[in-house]
Amino acid sequence: MWKKYKYSIIGFISIAFVLSMVNWKVKSMTMLLAERFFPGWAWLEIILVAFYGAYVIHKMIYSFNTANLRKFTWTVFSIVFFSQLALGLLGKWLDNPTLQEFLMTGKLHLPVPALIIGGAVYKFKIGFMPILFLSTVILSGPSWCSQLCYFGAMDLQFASKNKGRPQKVKNKNRLKSTFLILVVAGALLLRIFDVDITISAIAGATFGLVGIGIMYFISRKRKMMFHCTVYCPIGTVIQYLKYINPFRMYIDTNSCTLCMHCSTTCPYDALNPENIKAGKPANTCTYCGDCISSCDSSSIKYKFFNIKGKAAQNIWIVLTISLHAIFLALARI
Repeated sequence: MWKKYKYSIIGFISIAFVLSMVNWKVKSMTMLLAERFFPGWAWLEIILVAFYGAYVIHKMIYSFNTANLRKFTWTVFSIVFFSQLALGLLGKWLDNPTLQEFLMTGKLHLPVPALIIGGAVYKFKIGFMPILFLSTVILSGPSWCSQLCYFGAMDLQFASKNKGRPQKVKNKNRLKSTFLILVVAGALLLRIFDVDITISAIAGATFGLVGIGIMYFISRKRKMMFHCTVYCPIGTVIQYLKYINPFRMYIDTNSCTLCMHCSTTCPYDALNPENIKAGKPANTCTYCGDCISSCDSSSIKYKFFNIKGKAAQNIWIVLTISLHAIFLALARI
C-alpha cells in the first residue's frame, strides 16, 4: 500500500505543511480564505486542499492519459482564480467589506501575466508576483506555463477546440523576442515619462485583451497555444529560466520509431520533426507530459539529475501538483 500511495502521502504532507506555515507565520494578512471568513477554521481548508492535491497526484501518476486530467484541473484553477477576482471586484464596486476579502491585499492588480515583468519594470521594484513566479521556476521548472498560470488554462481550452495536427509557428523565436521587448520597452517608457498609473493600467489591460483575442483567433485555428508559446513574455522568459531547474525532458532516440504521434498532442509547438530527431523537445516544452501517453515506444522521458524515467516524472508531478494545490488555496490578488 505504501508503495502505491507514497507519492500521494508525500504530496499531502507537503501541501498541509506549507499551508500551515503560511497560516501561522504570515501575520501581515490572512492568506487562507477559510480563515478570513471563519476564523479558526483554516485547518479544514488545509486538510481538504491537501486531500485534493494527493488525489490529483495519484491520478496523474497512475492514469494512462493525463492530458484530460491536466486540462480539467488547470481549468478549475483558472475558474477559482477569476471567480475570486470577480467577487473581490464586486465587493469594491458595492463597497462590501465581506466580498473584498477575496482580494489578497485589498488593492487591485491587473491579472495579466505580462505585468509580472511589465509591472516590475514600471515600478522599478520586485514585488510579490515576480518572487512567486521565480520560486515556481526554481522548484519545478516551467510548470507555471502548464499548471499554474490563470491565463494559460484559457489558451489550452481554445487550442483544444479543433482536432488535427498543430500548425508549426514560423519565425517563432523572432516573434517571441519582439513581444518581450515590446512589454519591457513599453513599461520602461511609461516609467521614464511618468505616465499616469491609470493610463499605464489601460495599456496593460489592452495587452491582456489582445492576448485573449489571440487565443480565440490564432490558438484555436492553429490548434496550439500561440498565446502562451509566442505572445506571452512570461512564457518566453520561462523558456530560458527553466534551465536553472534540474528537471529535463528528453527523447530516447534508440527506441524512438519517429512515428510522430507525439507531435499531434503537444500544444506548445515543442515536438516538431527536427526536435524529435534531435532527441530533445524545443525550449517551448513545459514538461506537461501530455505527449507521453501518445508514445507507443515509451521514448519520451523525464530526467532529474541521475534519476530517469517514471521515477523522475513522479517527483516532478508531486512538486508541481503540490504547488498547484497550494496556489489554489491561497487568497488571490
